[in-house]
Order: sequence, then C-alpha cells, then structure tokens
Amino acid sequence: MTKPLPVVLGVSGASGLIYAVRAIKFLLTAGYALELVASKASHQVWLAEQGIRMPVEPELQEQFWRQQAGVLEGGHLRCHRSGDVGANIASGSFRSLGMVVIPCSMSTVAKLAGGLSSDLLERAADVQLKEGRPLVVVPRETPFSLIHLRNLTTLAEAGARIVPAIPAWYHQPQTIEDLVDFVVARSLDQLGIDCVPLRRWQGGQGVDPSLET
Repeated sequence: MTKPLPVVLGVSGASGLIYAVRAIKFLLTAGYALELVASKASHQVWLAEQGIRMPVEPELQEQFWRQQAGVLEGGHLRCHRSGDVGANIASGSFRSLGMVVIPCSMSTVAKLAGGLSSDLLERAADVQLKEGRPLVVVPRETPFSLIHLRNLTTLAEAGARIVPAIPAWYHQPQTIEDLVDFVVARSLDQLGIDCVPLRRWQGGQGVDPSLET
C-alpha cells in the first residue's frame, strides 16, 4: 500500500497557536507524516500566550509539539529550522499533499502575496503555489484592513485557499476546542483530509409552516 504524501505545516507568529496544536494532534493520530516549520515570531507567541519557551533544536521541537498535542507516538513529525532554506520542503521536487499555514499572520500573508521567501516557511509556501499544489492560509486577525484584504485576494488569485479562523455554531460547540476543531477541520478539508471528528451540516430540520411565505 502506498503511503500518503506528507503534509507541510507552517506556524507563523499570529495569535492562536492552539489551531496548530489541534491540527498536529489530529494529523498525527490519523497516521499522517508532517513536515513542520515554525517562524521566529511563533516563539514569542508561545511565551505571550502560554508562558512557554519553544525549543529551537528540531529534535527537541518535535518532542515539544507532540507533548502539546498529546500525541507522543503515531504518525511522523519532522521539524525544521526557520532559516534552513535548504530543507526538503524548500524544493518543488519534494512531493507533498500541500501546505497549511495555521495560524497565519498578516505579515506572512503580505510576504507570500509579494512572492518573498525570507525564511523556510515563506519559501515552502511559495513552492506550493509555483507547483500548483494546495496552499491553505488560515489568517487570524481582526479587523482586516484594506491592505490585508488586498493581500489575501492576491493569494486567492494565485491559487491559495483562504480559511479564516472563524468557527460556526451549527455543530453545537461546547468547548473552546470544539470551536478550534471546526476551523482545523475546514482547513484540512482543502487538502482532502477528513480526520477531525466533526458534526457536519446535514441539512435543516424542516421549516416552521408559520414562517413560510
């Protein structure tokens, strides 16, 4: 049986690292291989949101992400230094299912829209676009300025899928994780991956006759 291609996961310095943690949890639990690169700014976000220092060394960072996701075994996780532009995911000849940048800062959005590749995360994302592979961007910002919207439009025109970190309520969420998991599920949907337990929309429950016109 042919193994599925790996998923490239980019973690930028936007607030909402729980989105990345939950994505890692579900992908590893489902047995996927992950190639992960976290930006320099994401280290600061870990300190700000959780008071935790994320290791720089790739081997230690792999253990760190597994601990945060609660998946110590299963799947395959390889972390990369943000400055290692010679890594496998920096080349179009390295095959993957696509890439998800979750969460994605507006700074990263702007650089991707401008075709800049100042670090491995940006280069890996640029590779997905040039190779015609799925690139999923999960922006976590509000409100959007006109510049943000134009940059996101540029990415969408280039083929990226824009999945804002906006949850729904029809699945009757009871916890913060339920809200986060909705966004993670819809993000992975763009890669054709269905590994997040989610109560999906099955249609309405009927229309109250008194509301019909």
